[in-house]
Amino acid sequence: MIYSFDPIYNKDSRVLILGSMASVKSLEMGFYYMHPRNRFWSTIAKVVGSPVPEDIEGKKKWLLDNHIALMDIIYSCNRKGSLDSDITDVTPNDIEQVLNTANIKAIFCNGRKSYNTAVKTYPNLTFHYLPSTSPANAGKWNEEEWLRIREYL
Repeated sequence: MIYSFDPIYNKDSRVLILGSMASVKSLEMGFYYMHPRNRFWSTIAKVVGSPVPEDIEGKKKWLLDNHIALMDIIYSCNRKGSLDSDITDVTPNDIEQVLNTANIKAIFCNGRKSYNTAVKTYPNLTFHYLPSTSPANAGKWNEEEWLRIREYL
């Protein structure tokens, strides 16, 4: 069984980005999107128009300064490797903790597994699908779709 990281958010967060479950590399390094070929951080840098800090604490502050909340929709699961298609035994995360504290205007899902899990778990909420930033999704990558986040920041 593997477990998600704590969510990153504060009362000023306007956008919630939901991943599925951290990759093996991210779990090893103790933070979201730490695989060197994952496009998450470089994409968010383009969304907000500023460079990504190098260290984890800097990344957390940078997200909050830019009104972005981040968490995984899956709290725990079983998975060998890093592929979302290998995820089983899902326990969803409680996104209500973020929604009840922050000023969230829109919820975006990083990839199909995140989106499908969110819609199934919270059918009364609206989620926006974004193509996965995972290196496994290189052939279907479309950064332009991610720029839609700007209108909610």
